[in-house]
Amino acid sequence: MHPETTVGSTASTPGRTAPYDALLLVSFGGPEAPEDVIPFLENVTRGKGIPRERLEEVGEHYFAFGGRSPINDQNRALLAAVKEDLAGNGLADLPVYWGNRNWAPYLSDSFRQMKADGIRRVACLLTSAYSSYSGCRQYRENLAAARDSAGADSVQVDRLRHYFNHPGFVEPMVDATLAALAELDEHVRRDAHLLFVTHSIPVSMNQASGPEGGAYAAQHQSVADEIVERVRHATGHRHAAELVYCSRSGPPQVPWLEPDVNDRIEDLADQGVSAVVLVPIGFVSDHMEVRYDLDTEARATADKVGVEMSRAATAGVDPRFVTMVRDLFLERVEVENGRDPVRVAVGAEAASWDRCPPGCCANQRPVRPAAAGTD
Repeated sequence: MHPETTVGSTASTPGRTAPYDALLLVSFGGPEAPEDVIPFLENVTRGKGIPRERLEEVGEHYFAFGGRSPINDQNRALLAAVKEDLAGNGLADLPVYWGNRNWAPYLSDSFRQMKADGIRRVACLLTSAYSSYSGCRQYRENLAAARDSAGADSVQVDRLRHYFNHPGFVEPMVDATLAALAELDEHVRRDAHLLFVTHSIPVSMNQASGPEGGAYAAQHQSVADEIVERVRHATGHRHAAELVYCSRSGPPQVPWLEPDVNDRIEDLADQGVSAVVLVPIGFVSDHMEVRYDLDTEARATADKVGVEMSRAATAGVDPRFVTMVRDLFLERVEVENGRDPVRVAVGAEAASWDRCPPGCCANQRPVRPAAAGTD
């Protein structure tokens, strides 16, 4: 049993949380020492036929940071902040667990602990804010597999709704964008382009995302549009802006969402643009895709082509983001008790669904059982 699988050790919770008696933070995981790097990457790519040479090449990204991903420490910080927030709002007795897809603490360990603690129903917050197979359905498959492997069939699992357009996520990103703009030299700030960055996925995965397809790109675009408008209100100026992607992988013949952030920086330099702000709206914390793909690789590209660059912070443990976790949990409590709570959302997209409908973010490979949905 990994010692950090859970904070909280009792299934006894106040009546205001019924039918839930626990909260589970679900994340990707990452290596914590150099000897973890290749085994971690093997976990991530299992079944995909990725040659070891490629894993070793990607591993160099981690070795450049001492062989340790920042993601687990960031999850520990979020977990501690959520627990403190719950305690400060009358929910100190609610157990909060944490489990990862690809590294310790594994989800299977979390379910073993929940079973031992007598947990009957748990609400899950994914550290992925958007709809896609890899960002939602795959986690739901992981949850089902972990529950089965732990023999924890008695634990009912629900996923808290997507929060890409919740003000607790969007407002910290707006402030971070304004702060990043302020870091630029005054003579280039007004004409700086805002590049909203997220993880690229195969075009086919985007087409299958959400119940009707195309949700991944559409949700990101709605967040980008909302931030641009709020920055305009704050500054009196509308910056040129667009959605770009990072971290493309896979065979070159398979089309992925574009443009790549590095390619776009080079294009903008050719067009005479002198400054860019990277806004990582696809990520909730400064993990490896942010630290390497943006802070290292994209910055090197900007330096090479003579473009001034700043990078907005992620939501991390911003108090508004932490409060959002509690709000989403209590909102779902209301839903499950037959009430109709105010479902807060900003921008063009409505608040997301509570239960993923049949076919939502369909698996392009053989279908596997998934928890927390209607199929």
